Amino acid sequence: MEAEKMKIVEVEKADGAPNPHGVDARMISDTESAQVVHLTLAPGESLKKHVTPVDVVFYVLEGRGIVEIGDEKREVTADSLVESPAKIPHRWTNPGDRRLRVLVVKTPRPTEQTRIL
Repeated sequence: MEAEKMKIVEVEKADGAPNPHGVDARMISDTESAQVVHLTLAPGESLKKHVTPVDVVFYVLEGRGIVEIGDEKREVTADSLVESPAKIPHRWTNPGDRRLRVLVVKTPRPTEQTRIL
């Protein structure tokens, strides 16, 4: 019998892990080549500015938020994709009154920890 190849992760059932930002962050895929995290920021929540050792792509699933990458700061809304180069300080803020959901894809898979600034 052939082994199953398809893996389905339901975000609501995925375990959230404690993180230095104190927000709802759920690792939904962790392979040799990449990591995918589902991030939810409640109204008024924000990430601490930090540096990731690898390139990151953010895809806004729901809501609107402020993304800061290096010296740039922009408001983005659902169905926006944002690229963040490795080793550039960045963070997300949810200034609105609705939740902000962002899919975070890190490539290649980080071998060192993210550094909080």
